[in-house]
Amino acid sequence: MSALDIQSNRSARKYSASVQVMRVAWAFGRVLFRLVPRPLYGPRRVILRCFGAKVGRNVNIANTAAIYFPWNLEIGDWSSIGEHAYIYNLGLITIGEKSTVSQRAHICAGTHDYTDPALPLLTPPVKVGNQVWICADAFVGPNVEIGDGAVIGARAVVTKSINAWMVAAGNPARELKRREMEG
Repeated sequence: MSALDIQSNRSARKYSASVQVMRVAWAFGRVLFRLVPRPLYGPRRVILRCFGAKVGRNVNIANTAAIYFPWNLEIGDWSSIGEHAYIYNLGLITIGEKSTVSQRAHICAGTHDYTDPALPLLTPPVKVGNQVWICADAFVGPNVEIGDGAVIGARAVVTKSINAWMVAAGNPARELKRREMEG
């Protein structure tokens, strides 16, 4: 890659003026979000909604979770995001109802076009279905869909979509077996 390509990438306008203003405002909102004591989920839901997130009822989000752009987050009723989870939502991240994103999990809706020397920013969405469990330290990459009821094992690296009601693990993650429910 030439110096010109690198310079053109660095000088390219990646965000509109309105998004830049929202990013500055969120820098202050994020501080407030983190200051809300651990068990007080309601005020954190309100803060996220004030910044454009679509947050369902009874959603629990840890105050140490990092949500990059709240306006690109939709999370359904009774879902949760754990301690130190990283929601890198340059593009839309949708999390269904009754789903859990465990501690230190990373959901990433941003990448670059590596085929273009300028490496332009891409923001493909990530969709997490209903009743999904993304276990500790797992990574879910851009343009991935996790089907309803799926379980993503601890430290899995998901780069391709996972079918509904499947248990997936590994690096790269692969479907291991069907999730069977008892009782």
